[in-house]
Amino acid sequence: MLKKNLKHTLFIVLALAIAFTVMGCGSAKPPAANTGTPAPGSTENVETGDGSLNRVLNAGKLIVGCETAWPPFAYMDGDQKLVGFDVEVAAEVAKRLGVEISYSSSNSWDGIVASLDSKRVDAIFNGVNIAGRVGKYAMTIPYMQNQLVLTVAADNEEIKDFEDLEGKVVANALEGSNGKLAKSYGATLTPAGLADAMMLLKDHRADAQIEDQIVMALYLEGKPDMKEFVKQVAYYEPEDVTEMQVAGMFRIEDQELVNAVDEALQEMKEDGTLYNLAVKYLSQEVADSLDVFTK
Repeated sequence: MLKKNLKHTLFIVLALAIAFTVMGCGSAKPPAANTGTPAPGSTENVETGDGSLNRVLNAGKLIVGCETAWPPFAYMDGDQKLVGFDVEVAAEVAKRLGVEISYSSSNSWDGIVASLDSKRVDAIFNGVNIAGRVGKYAMTIPYMQNQLVLTVAADNEEIKDFEDLEGKVVANALEGSNGKLAKSYGATLTPAGLADAMMLLKDHRADAQIEDQIVMALYLEGKPDMKEFVKQVAYYEPEDVTEMQVAGMFRIEDQELVNAVDEALQEMKEDGTLYNLAVKYLSQEVADSLDVFTK
């Protein structure tokens, strides 16, 4: 009888213990999900999306790769400070993300791309054309446009467009992309840098020259007397507009970070920041002629 009562008592105790355990589990609240964005520099680990934006926010800085000898886009000034259009665009983007800017420089394009591929930098702002990179890298919306311009002697009335270059002599580097473009229109080349090419046009020893619009605008700004002897007659318009559009370049898996940068760039267009930087570094003429700085 005693054994039977003991078994009955143990059964009741065990049943009560299980009941209290179940009640305790049911009333416990799970930890609240942290869906907020950490403050810049915070070490709080918040995983959302692909994590790329939070990686930068948690680090408190955006690391950007660029060259140091490519004026007016990125170069060292007299005080050995890194300045230029791309440099300031990247700095303003970082500011709007709420983080510091950090630059990783290289003397070669290959070195910059290697830094991005190996995750030593977060992005490249270095006059990167969109064409040929979509699908390999994540590209932002365009923040600059690098258009080619056809220049001839001021009194030349034969050449009005690229189609008029057949049989003409064009002053460009023999192996450069601009020279290859001239040859595709049936021109022959005489090798020359920009300054020499302008003298060849002035002296009528060459018929035309093809150059980046920004480079040409800055040259004529520094050599205003040459405007008397040369004129720009046409801009090259490729079938694929991305061949002349410039954007920030990121690793393809970092789309969340790219989306945030796109928002910052769009704000910079709308509030005039991008236009003002174009005037500062690329000339008033370029800023006014390209709607990429405002739309």
